[in-house]
Amino acid sequence: MDPTKLSLPSDANASGRDLGDEELEMLREVIRSGHLSSTNGAAVPALEKEFAAHHGVPHAVAVSSGSGAVQTAVACLDPSPGDEIITTSITDMGAIAAILYQGAIPIFADVDPRTCNVTCDAIERRLSKHTRAIVVTHLFGNPCDMDPIVELAKRHGLPIIEDCAQAFLSTYKGRLVGTLGDIGCFSFQQGKHMTSGEGGMVLTRDKDLARRAFLFVNKAWGYGDATPDHYFLAPNFRLTELQGAVLRAQLRKLESVVARRRASARKMDELLRDLTVAEPPSTTPNGTHVYWKYCLRMNPERLSVDVQAFGNFLKARGVFCVPRYIQKPAFECQVIRDRVTFGKSRWPWEGAHMAGRDPVEYRRDDYPGTYEALARAMVLPWNERYEDEHLSGIAAVLHDAEKALRKGAL
Repeated sequence: MDPTKLSLPSDANASGRDLGDEELEMLREVIRSGHLSSTNGAAVPALEKEFAAHHGVPHAVAVSSGSGAVQTAVACLDPSPGDEIITTSITDMGAIAAILYQGAIPIFADVDPRTCNVTCDAIERRLSKHTRAIVVTHLFGNPCDMDPIVELAKRHGLPIIEDCAQAFLSTYKGRLVGTLGDIGCFSFQQGKHMTSGEGGMVLTRDKDLARRAFLFVNKAWGYGDATPDHYFLAPNFRLTELQGAVLRAQLRKLESVVARRRASARKMDELLRDLTVAEPPSTTPNGTHVYWKYCLRMNPERLSVDVQAFGNFLKARGVFCVPRYIQKPAFECQVIRDRVTFGKSRWPWEGAHMAGRDPVEYRRDDYPGTYEALARAMVLPWNERYEDEHLSGIAAVLHDAEKALRKGAL
């Protein structure tokens, strides 16, 4: 191993994850029971009840992935083909595919270039008579500015889906994300604040939405009904009892995991206070940031090379980072750009349901905040296992990069 490289805990393995005896004991209970499917097990129902209680809402439905959580949320609203759902231009493709699979068209709103979060003004500019819902993503663990978005949605009678995959226990004006809109969606993928490798959760206060979500993840089969049937088209998105067991233990550690990530971020902010080439992550006023990742905002005025070259310097010294976060806005990805969905149909952008409507177009000029945000983003790895030595090491590499820039050696 190169002695000049940092050795950092990683959320890809045990070095950066809070996993241990508690998860093993709960797994043993499930294995001993012999019930590995949640249709007749106890772990997943218990997890749903505990997760809902943790957020102060009555209903939670576990699903097989974070993408599945967003698709379940969209399905709860039962859009018709061609209905438009406004979402952010900076998000994971899984959250966009979820919209397409339910026959709706994603309409992208621009973001605040400082936070990378979607804004109310940008959403309002995308409203049309075909708008069915709004999806907000609390990116990197920082909540969106929700009050104006909620007010806008109420004014137009539109439900809000919150994508909280990166924002466990983040708050806005004292309220937990996932409880501010109509439906909250969470991911338990490997790198999230709590994990079972994959998995997700849907939260809601609305019993009818909860019922629809329960049915959707169970092939729309009415378990427990007097005369059950498959009531509508739906997949099997169930979480297993094995995952449920791990997640019950993880949920009990969540407060500590988030607290440690936040404490480390505050220390890093201080270590970087005199760095001029980049700024620490911004936090929405009245919000709490929970740091899924630590996203620096590069200052192009101080940067004589592109962000990718700066990132290569960090990686060469053991700080695995992701310049730009995503290489291009979602609407420039091939699946969206070329309408590669179901065969050659280009559905849902094309079809009889679109007769008489102008085609949906995504124009670069409509997204200045998006391009600025991506050009400046430098996403640093983050997890609950960072100690002071790791933080000082990362800070030292960043300061070395700035010195190399000044010397023209980067």
